[in-house]
Amino acid sequence: MWRNLLIQAVYQVAVLLVLNFAGLSILRLNSQEREYAVDVKNSLIFNAFVLCQIFNEFNARKPDEINVFSGVTKNRLFMSIVGITFVLQILIIEFLGKFTSTVKLNWKQWLISIVIAIISWPLAVLGKLIPVPAIPVSYYFARPIQRWRAAIQRWRAAIHRSIAARIARNAM
Repeated sequence: MWRNLLIQAVYQVAVLLVLNFAGLSILRLNSQEREYAVDVKNSLIFNAFVLCQIFNEFNARKPDEINVFSGVTKNRLFMSIVGITFVLQILIIEFLGKFTSTVKLNWKQWLISIVIAIISWPLAVLGKLIPVPAIPVSYYFARPIQRWRAAIQRWRAAIHRSIAARIARNAM
């Protein structure tokens, strides 16, 4: 599961940062009015982010299997949640612009958003091909932390003994 989380996080952050800082030129919005172009860019970033989450729900459903679509139609609750989320996203982008500070996207911009989101599926497959070590990675971090905790406990005990000795000397 950590493989998918790491890969998806790096991918989504990279794509969204590139779109945020170079989106106007990548999307060829430089010729349009600046304020409107920025609104389109921000709407596309928001749309791509939400669609990435929707598409990643399939990856999260079966974190250790390559075929994340097996039995997906049998799970009506999952399909309902994905469907409702997708329909709400369409409504937000296309009809609730004033409420959500978005603008309508044309079919090319929708296609760009969907392609960005679909890329998460092959990335998840590649992530699942990364071998998982027999010894969990946390094992290598746990030992130094245990040593650190033991050292702190010894330090605290020494301080308590020192304080107790001072109190005993002052009480005499």
